[in-house]
Amino acid sequence: MSDDQRRVPAADVPEDAVLVDVREDDEWAAGHAPGAVHIPLGDLPARVGELPEGDVHVVCRSGGRSARAAAWLQQNGVDAVDVAGGMGAWYEAERPMVSESGQEPRVL
Repeated sequence: MSDDQRRVPAADVPEDAVLVDVREDDEWAAGHAPGAVHIPLGDLPARVGELPEGDVHVVCRSGGRSARAAAWLQQNGVDAVDVAGGMGAWYEAERPMVSESGQEPRVL
């Protein structure tokens, strides 16, 4: 990761932030932040036009995919911030989560 890449701990993501989850469908279904936008990493180049204007916070399971996605987005003119530690850190910070099944949300 380059020194100029922006990243923020999961606990410090603003409540009104646009959160883009780049995990796969099964990971998303198991548990994600309410209101997050789901765009799997492999789909991001084709779907970048779906992102809103302004800062987007990018999250994955542990931070690897989101760091790559945030770097790519920055190179393509999007104000992207990597969520350090991913959904694992989000869960540990006791940030809100929901699941698609209605069961207790979890991080896969």
